[in-house]
Amino acid sequence: MFDKMLQISMLYDFYGQLLTEKQQEIVQLYYGDDLSLGEISEQLGISRQAVYDTIKRTEKILFEYEEKLGLVNRFTSNNRNIEEILRIVEGIENNYHIMTAEVKFVLEEIARIKQIANEILEK
Repeated sequence: MFDKMLQISMLYDFYGQLLTEKQQEIVQLYYGDDLSLGEISEQLGISRQAVYDTIKRTEKILFEYEEKLGLVNRFTSNNRNIEEILRIVEGIENNYHIMTAEVKFVLEEIARIKQIANEILEK
């Protein structure tokens, strides 16, 4: 269940603005605020079944957006790749003592790559 909640949360972060206001509100109340179907139903003055149907329909829509656009997949893939770049760079930095003084330029460039990768990950 936690995995699905995380998935929906990420999909909502990327595609939430493409949903109707009512869909956004219900998804936020259910996944963001952790309210039950009954609590949402009472708060919005609609049936519990309407809340359930909206959640299921909205989940389907979010997964369809991801299937077509792939933004979440691309984002997570880019993050994994940048993290791998950082691991490689750190491995090189940790072994710099075996290099000659002539490669100072390479070490400076490695530092720049590392800085850029870290900036991307922080955004």
